[in-house]
Amino acid sequence: MKIALFATCIVDAMYPRVAQATVQILERLGHEVVFPAGQACCGQMHLNSGYFREALPVVENHVRAFEGGFDSGEYDVAVAPSGSCVASVKHQHSMVARWAEERGVRRAGGGSGATLEARANAVGERTYELSQLLTDVLGITDASAQLGSYLPGTITYHPSCHGMRLLRLGDRPLSLLRTVEALDVVALPEAEQCCGFGGTFSVKNADVSSAMLADKVDSICATGASACAGGDVSCLMHIGGGLSREGRTSADGTPVRTVHLAEVLASTREDPLRFDGELALAGGAR
Repeated sequence: MKIALFATCIVDAMYPRVAQATVQILERLGHEVVFPAGQACCGQMHLNSGYFREALPVVENHVRAFEGGFDSGEYDVAVAPSGSCVASVKHQHSMVARWAEERGVRRAGGGSGATLEARANAVGERTYELSQLLTDVLGITDASAQLGSYLPGTITYHPSCHGMRLLRLGDRPLSLLRTVEALDVVALPEAEQCCGFGGTFSVKNADVSSAMLADKVDSICATGASACAGGDVSCLMHIGGGLSREGRTSADGTPVRTVHLAEVLASTREDPLRFDGELALAGGAR
């Protein structure tokens, strides 16, 4: 299968290793990964803040960047290592296009909002979050057997709000993590509670966001895990910042980290995930 990588702006700018891990996983399975050059931001921050007019050209750019490859057969589906960005592509893009049509808003390049809505829906239907693609499309049920995933240690998992509530990912990410060789996955108390990031929410409501983050950090540390995994680097950045500022450590005295699902799945016996030159999680190689 030919798969287009939607890297997302925060991954591209701050966590490129997550995009690299995503590509490693897919190529390990024998798929060809394509990177549409015209991609940029999906406009999620604009849309979540109510700036529909400003988001309109951003949405159109995303649609234009990906639809040509679908139409030409250059790739079959698109994937992003971000539940929130995929939720925006699947649910918000057609919404802002419809908003523009209803108000007669002209967009860059002319044309109607209705046309953009149909195009946005077509792109959204073929765009998947990583765990969705792996389980629902590629049939991955055992990360160790099918991906060679290996990571010794103990980890917990934070389900981000957009992935949980808009994409309804359910247990897909957890099911994959639980089949990684040598990895012990422990349940996170109050897992469905938001970490407090919420994009611009953390800026506009800093005190509330910080209080929510404190609760999430306490829950993670209560598990005794060496790291918290997740499917959105924005949430992991927020949580990781809280863990770092408070100097939280695991039972063996090492800092509690955050790690993306893609990085865990890409880790193998031959090339295990590492932090600062050391094995990523507690317990050492087995």
